[in-house]
Amino acid sequence: MTRLPALAALCFASLSLAALPGAAQEATADSAAPAAPAVPEVSMGIPAMPDATTAQPGQLYLAAKFETWEQRCIKATEGKDPCQLYQLLLGADGSPVAEISFFGLPAGGQAVAGATVVVPLETLLTANLRVSVDADQGKLYPYSYCNINGCVAKVGFTADEVKAMENGNQATLTIVPAAAADQTVKIAISLKGFTAGIAAVAQ
Repeated sequence: MTRLPALAALCFASLSLAALPGAAQEATADSAAPAAPAVPEVSMGIPAMPDATTAQPGQLYLAAKFETWEQRCIKATEGKDPCQLYQLLLGADGSPVAEISFFGLPAGGQAVAGATVVVPLETLLTANLRVSVDADQGKLYPYSYCNINGCVAKVGFTADEVKAMENGNQATLTIVPAAAADQTVKIAISLKGFTAGIAAVAQ
């Protein structure tokens, strides 16, 4: 309210209060701005992954599904599209915790297939990554680097190790949390569809 001269203010106050005892309270209440309604949090979504017919050069697309695996490729400007066999790995509560992507390697080397494994940033890197199949003890692999998406290990598999996965039921990643070096976390890898999937990306 605009400030009035002293006498006028006193007269105004006396008349107002005598006539309307609740005027001050009502004016205060009326002057309060109504609270804005709460806006619920919603997802705006992300574009669906294209297929081979709609992907643009350099774009990742979904080529095929093999039960729990996806064959993901990058559209090439010419020649064959490079592909990998991908699986998003879930924790005990069903939330995404890691991912693995298999790819073929040139013939003649000790490893016939490779894989890129991405685990959480809060992983103890000096403990290395363990990969095992069913009841096998597996092998340890060093981490290569970390970025904003997680810590990455580049893993190579022999023909016998690939065969074990083709014949197995479940593979397991074992990592060590940086905040609890005396504990381990096991992450399951489903091998359903692996045989057909690895054959597709090796072609």
